[in-house]
Amino acid sequence: MKVEVEVISKDSIKPDFPTPEHLRHYKLSCIDQITPEIFMPFVLFYPKDGTANYSNLERHDVIKKSLSETLTRFYPLAGRVKENLYVDCNDEGVHYVEAEANCKLSEFLEDPSPAEDNKFLPFEQDDVNDLALAVQVTTFNCGGMVLGLLFAHKVSDASSFFLFLKSWAAIARGCGDDIPLPQFDSAKFFPPETLPSFSPSRGMGKDKIVIKRFVFDATAIAAFTAKYNTDNKNIEYPRTTRVEALSTFIWSRFLAATQPEKDPEKVYAVFHIANLRTRMDPPLSEYNFGNMGLPTASAVPWDSGDGFYSVITPVRDAIKKVNKNYVKNLLENGGHMEFMKEHGQKLIRGELVSLAFTSLCRFPVHDADFGWGKPAWVGSAKLLYKNLVTFFDTKVGNGIEVWINLEEEDMAKFEVDNELLAYVSSAKVSA
Repeated sequence: MKVEVEVISKDSIKPDFPTPEHLRHYKLSCIDQITPEIFMPFVLFYPKDGTANYSNLERHDVIKKSLSETLTRFYPLAGRVKENLYVDCNDEGVHYVEAEANCKLSEFLEDPSPAEDNKFLPFEQDDVNDLALAVQVTTFNCGGMVLGLLFAHKVSDASSFFLFLKSWAAIARGCGDDIPLPQFDSAKFFPPETLPSFSPSRGMGKDKIVIKRFVFDATAIAAFTAKYNTDNKNIEYPRTTRVEALSTFIWSRFLAATQPEKDPEKVYAVFHIANLRTRMDPPLSEYNFGNMGLPTASAVPWDSGDGFYSVITPVRDAIKKVNKNYVKNLLENGGHMEFMKEHGQKLIRGELVSLAFTSLCRFPVHDADFGWGKPAWVGSAKLLYKNLVTFFDTKVGNGIEVWINLEEEDMAKFEVDNELLAYVSSAKVSA
């Protein structure tokens, strides 16, 4: 449903204690440097149930006080990003907005529209500024609440963001001492480079993009994993994961809907994000803050019917190559080396058909309890990039929510694909 949101106030939340002088200059790593200058959104919806001990005023107070305390630990998030080189940890604070929505939370969750989620965010994702984090708290007229967060992708990846959110919620509940402190040393592992002319794309503009949400329950996921498994006993992992299987299915339906005939002039490719923390030697901790994920490119055949060998195997092979040397080669060669060499001319001519997958499955996306219970629902918002697919675990039942950003023309074909719709379950959320 359409929702109207009115901004009531704006503020700046600063750290509880000043950042020590020797921590004021937080270097960006080389991966931070090549990350697009955009904000990534995350929204959490809290029903009034569970808030009996809190008035709206008290909830706002808890959020602001605990945010201030959390920023003392995550001090770069209260600073300002400078010249693609460092964060000036000057304690200027996090942009903080309070707003009101004109409906009940339960009405919105009847059939939540991802495109409407942008109204719960403090500003547009391509509103270029030097903030590292911004927050909007929107209250529904039933007493329900949305916490809308924008984090600068140049400063943190999803793993870092959820570490921050986990710490913030724990501090709000009075359990902050149970959470280890973050480690701000990514530049030690991935030293910054001199990139004077580097300007990553900020996307193609929100007007051309449509976002839709498709929910697949555990039964559908099980059907996909069974379909794309292999019987070859010589394969190290013959069983596909949930994310591998669903990615393959989404890719196959995207091709069927938008590329019904093979074009020999086109390159067909799948992109996945690989987390470097687990691929370093020795592995890095989840408490290592910063951008430590990199995209991998896999050329796949147009006819990817068998799934396992045509899509899953090349994706696995690409992810296996991601290590510290991969970062070095990526910077020295300016891109996905082998992929660029092999398909350079077609990429230049724009003859690339691709989907980029990012999975937030297994992240604690539903766990942020500030003292009044866990969220009824969480999600993202319309992004600025086309052909981008994000996976979230459903709150219950081991299903997966798929959020897809496509150009209008492609979405019009994709969303009516009969085989896709045969597996999609209800979009309703219980508040």
